[in-house]
Amino acid sequence: MTGQQNRRRSIGLRTALMGTLTTCLALAGSAGGTAAADTTGPEALPFSGATTSGLHNTYDPAAFTYLAQSLDTGTSMIELDVWDDFFTQEWKVSHDSLTSNKNNCVNASTPADLYTGSANKDLESCLDDVRVWLGAHPGHAPLIIKLEMKAGFQSTFGMSAAKLDQSISAHLGNLVYKPNDLLNKPGGGQYATLDDAANANNWPTRQALAGKVVFEIIPGTVEEGNPTDTLWTDKEYASYLRDLHTQGKTAQANIFPSVHNAQAGDPRTRYSDTSLRPWFVVFDGDASTYLNGSIDTSWYDTHHYLLFMTDSQNVQPALDATNPPVADAKARVALLAKAHATVASNDWRGLSDVQSMVTPRG
Repeated sequence: MTGQQNRRRSIGLRTALMGTLTTCLALAGSAGGTAAADTTGPEALPFSGATTSGLHNTYDPAAFTYLAQSLDTGTSMIELDVWDDFFTQEWKVSHDSLTSNKNNCVNASTPADLYTGSANKDLESCLDDVRVWLGAHPGHAPLIIKLEMKAGFQSTFGMSAAKLDQSISAHLGNLVYKPNDLLNKPGGGQYATLDDAANANNWPTRQALAGKVVFEIIPGTVEEGNPTDTLWTDKEYASYLRDLHTQGKTAQANIFPSVHNAQAGDPRTRYSDTSLRPWFVVFDGDASTYLNGSIDTSWYDTHHYLLFMTDSQNVQPALDATNPPVADAKARVALLAKAHATVASNDWRGLSDVQSMVTPRG
């Protein structure tokens, strides 16, 4: 073979290799860049148009040694039980103790702190852990934080809705997607109520909410079982939110109040004060009740309301409470998606493939 032929062969081989390399890079770039620029996948859905999985009582040390480990599962919702300790003016996080913290929050200030140190810190420390974890996972899908106010607010003793909002603002700041954000029209101005905004499907896409936190709040089991408590968390926070809006201060509110417990028809009719009803666009109740045939759950989807279905495992046929087969758990989330759930809440702590699910709603 002549020198000229060798040179031609060498050039041909380099050209072929460059072509193959270019093709591989293009494919890799396509695979790596699709999620960030996706306009057709689940992250392109409106926040109200997707169904995800969420974890119940994520603060419990028996579930996770550290709160960050619950976030590591890829879950779209964590839940914190909150007590208003008016003696110390502190928001305690615990399942059954008003006066002490019993949880897996460590008050992290750096990502390295998330999996070390002593736990049993207050709500603000839990929020710090969330903030630090999100900072270490930029662009993470939107995270819902569900707050169960075990005994409600004690505004007379300084533990009010306003104080809770101040704590959230101090520790999560602009990471929070607020009721006021839902009210804001894309072209300027605001909808009159959250109900108007939801019915207009003014929710941003999940992609637009990347890195954001959405708060839901429900009355607690102690509060609901207290015959002397006539002002539950749902009504109290909605009244506070409505009044803030009247004063032009809606942006101070960080939380979406939820109508608690499944009910046929429009559950907001339970509020005799009709001015409160348009400030509820979030609903929360037992999954089995929602699926028993007495409730038209498509109503929630049609109006673009958020619907939290709890105890997903108990829908018949019942699944293991903490560790069902992955295929069965995925099928259950898919079933609740068809039933128009926004979040299928469960205790499937070790099933990251389930917790990271995002599927179209309905």
